[in-house]
Order: sequence, then structure tokens, then C-alpha cells
Amino acid sequence: MSDKVRVALIGAGGMANSVHYPSLAEFDDVELVGLCDLVEDKLQATADKFGIERRYTDYRKMVEETGPQAVYVLMPPHQLFDIVVWLLKRKLHVFIEKPPGVSREQTRQMAHWAEEMGCLTMVAFNRRFIPVLRYCRDKVRKEGGYIHQCVATFYKDHRTGGPYYDGAVDILTSDAIHAVDALRFMAGVEPVKVASSVRALGRHFETSFNVLIEFENGCVGVLLSNWMTGGRVHTFEMHGFGISAFCDADTQAFFHKDNELNVEVISATDAAGSEARHKSYGFFGENRHFIDCIKANQEPETCFTDAVKTMDLVEAIYRQAW
Repeated sequence: MSDKVRVALIGAGGMANSVHYPSLAEFDDVELVGLCDLVEDKLQATADKFGIERRYTDYRKMVEETGPQAVYVLMPPHQLFDIVVWLLKRKLHVFIEKPPGVSREQTRQMAHWAEEMGCLTMVAFNRRFIPVLRYCRDKVRKEGGYIHQCVATFYKDHRTGGPYYDGAVDILTSDAIHAVDALRFMAGVEPVKVASSVRALGRHFETSFNVLIEFENGCVGVLLSNWMTGGRVHTFEMHGFGISAFCDADTQAFFHKDNELNVEVISATDAAGSEARHKSYGFFGENRHFIDCIKANQEPETCFTDAVKTMDLVEAIYRQAW
């Protein structure tokens, strides 16, 4: 009997082709048993690229004929729910991209079905698996006692862009949620107080989110996010007693310690041991984590139940806005 995890794939878009399927294709303990997409050209090109023999435009037929243990569902958030629940009711493990649906309630219901059917699930909050960011968090925790302040910034220039998916999901839930989840990851505990400013900045949809969060252990988190800026910047800060880490996960991180600046500098590629983007930016690591959890029958770190907590925080940011 093969010890490979049998994985079926739904979706042949950009993220699938650039980061997730390349990661899976490197794993000797994974068998890609089928691919489904409604767009014939994308289906054939992606299947050819990764050597997937069985190709479908009906995911139900694919599951019935290929018998997978796990299914990747990589598609827009407002199209996820029915497919994911159908898979969970058939006791299949499920991996999805962020966000996990368009609302906390959708995420909560998916988490319910996963628990009810005994399924392992994962949401692709890849920032948690960026090697250099994880290194910074662990070092500050170890040498500074705990992280008592953390900051996540996420800026983009979206001046000529419209609302995401024509308004099916908001920017904070769909994209800036990466920074929201990273704050939970850095603090290591759950929030208890939130104060926020949410602005549309001249548009008919919200584009700016500035948030102050107090966590259970007293850590203060700061979210600075704005889609009407000069360009993409995505950085993180973690502060402990006598130690600080400043991390740009695209390039490098540096540490200040005991009143000495830049006592250590580490590049994102050195931390990952690879110059490949899907490895230095956490995609490889999150996919490896999901497969390892299936083999060990262990709940993934960013399972649907945990994702509910990130969606809770997103809702709190809107609810507590002045």
C-alpha cells in the first residue's frame, strides 16, 4: 500500500500555479490524483505543468473517481462555502486559501462541519510560515520573556482598483486579513480590547484600517493598513524586554538588543535556506505543515476553528471603529 497522501485539486488559477501546486509537486509523499477547473485551457495547462493525468470540470465526479484523502479548494472566497461543506460531509480533509469565506459565520459553519465529520482543515495564512518571521517571533519570545508589543503594517497602491471581486468581499477580510492574523500569531494569545479607525478615503468602499489591540497577556498590537498609498510595503515588529525585531519578510530582518542596534541581520532567503519565493514567503512551509498533519492525524495550526478567531478580530475592527 502506498504511503503517499492522495490529494485532489480544485482550481487552476494564479496562486495554485505559482505557489501551492509547485510546493505539493516537490513532496515525495504526495500523489496529485486529479485536477478540476471550469476553464478548459487553464485546466489542461495546469494539469500538463504538474503531470496530473485525471482532469475534470465537475469536482463531485473527480472526488468519486479518484478517492482522495484531501482536497485543495483554491478559488475566490465567495465561491468556497458550498464546495467546502460538500467535501467535509464526505469526511475529506480540506485546504483553502484565505479568507475562509466572506464572513465569520461562514467560517464558523465550516469549522462546525469539520469537527462534526472529523476532518483536518487548513487556511493558507502563509505569513505564519514565513521562515524569517517565525525566526523573529521565536527569538524575541525566548530572549525577551514574551512579546509585549507587536506591529503589522500592510500598504498598497490600489487607487485605480475597484472593490475586491466587484464587492463580494471587503479589502480587510480578503487581503489585509494577513496582517490581522499575523498580529494574533505574534502575540500568541487572543485579543480582549479593540479600538479602530476604518476609512473609505474618497472611495465607495473601505481602504484604510488603523487598529489598536490589547491581548490577554497585556501585549499591545498595532495594525496599520492603507490601500491608497505609494506602493506595497508589508512589515512586522516584535518587542520584548531588551530586544526588538524588525522584519520585512520580502527581504530581511534585523534585531536591536540591550541598547545595541543591528546586533543581528538575517535575510529572508537565508532563513528559508532557499531563494525560491514560494519557500522564503511561507507557501512551501504551510503546504508541508498540512500534509504532515494529515499523516500524523493532527490539527493544523491554521485550521478552520482557529480561523474563526481571526475572522472574529476582523469583525471587531469594524464593530469598534469610531
